[in-house]
Amino acid sequence: MKTIETIATVTADGKITVQLPPDIPAGEHRVVVMIDEQLLVEKSQTKEKRPPLDFPVHNCGPWPENLSLRREDMYDDWGR
Repeated sequence: MKTIETIATVTADGKITVQLPPDIPAGEHRVVVMIDEQLLVEKSQTKEKRPPLDFPVHNCGPWPENLSLRREDMYDDWGR
């Protein structure tokens, strides 16, 4: 048994579409659908927009002019 929690959009005619992971084999399966009666639209309206992430920046200066990042230049004959 596998549990999948996702968000679905219910159309006016009462249909939903579900995208399953690729490891679920094709064929008939027993499926249980549980609907939370509170719409997600109400929750998203109260959410505040968060500021962008502020990652630290380390300035190490310019790269050397002769710097080569080719695999052949970085590793020896054994690929290490």
